[in-house]
Amino acid sequence: MKQSKPRQLLSTKINVGVKAAVAAAIERHRKLGESIAVWQDGKVVILTADRISPISDEK
Repeated sequence: MKQSKPRQLLSTKINVGVKAAVAAAIERHRKLGESIAVWQDGKVVILTADRISPISDEK
């Protein structure tokens, strides 16, 4: 049982890191004027840079 807590903490750190990396990549695309592909209503949708919402740095 002692191993479950450190694994939870590691998975939490990994999740935080992945979310930060995705947010940074999306923001970079927005700033550079590049499109991104997202999954919406069961379909792939291409969002142009002007349709990408700015990511806030609130945490």
